[in-house]
Amino acid sequence: MSLALDTAAQDLLFREAQTANTFTDEPVTDEQVQAIYDLVKFGPTAFNQTPLRITLVRSQEARERLVNHAMGANGPKTLSAPLTAILSVDLDFHEKLPQLFPHAPGIKDAFFSEAARREVAGTQNATLQAGYFIVGVRAAGLAAGPMTGFDFAGIDKEFFGDGKQKAFLVINIGKPGADAFFPRSPRLAFDEAVATV
Repeated sequence: MSLALDTAAQDLLFREAQTANTFTDEPVTDEQVQAIYDLVKFGPTAFNQTPLRITLVRSQEARERLVNHAMGANGPKTLSAPLTAILSVDLDFHEKLPQLFPHAPGIKDAFFSEAARREVAGTQNATLQAGYFIVGVRAAGLAAGPMTGFDFAGIDKEFFGDGKQKAFLVINIGKPGADAFFPRSPRLAFDEAVATV
């Protein structure tokens, strides 16, 4: 059974796309990042919540501050990427819910205790949005290098001193460079991952 996307689009987004470890020095423009965001913001989340915040790290000074919190090879990779994004959860994202649900002004208080908002709704929905963002980077013809090997508590103190954002992923973005990709790891087959009840 065929998919609605043609084979070239399937390859661009999934089959041939891999995590990049090196990048060329070709810049990633603000216009490209805006086009990515303007596409992926439509990805579904629970109650259309949008807790993801993206901090673009462009200056050398900011990049060095970020790399101080990197583990192992993530530091050199980040220093050489044309653009790096810190993905974080806005812990006060619920304050924007009335804008998204003008017909239900009490929604921000009706469904979410502070603990549920911070530990469940925010984290789960921001993680969904991060996946959409990576696919959007690929849709722009760029490669993404998502990394969790960072001291995120340190990043929070360094970049989000007010405590209102919680970083959870760092992504290098650009055109892949020489030897950018490791051999692809195997994936589970359909019958290993899918069950019918």
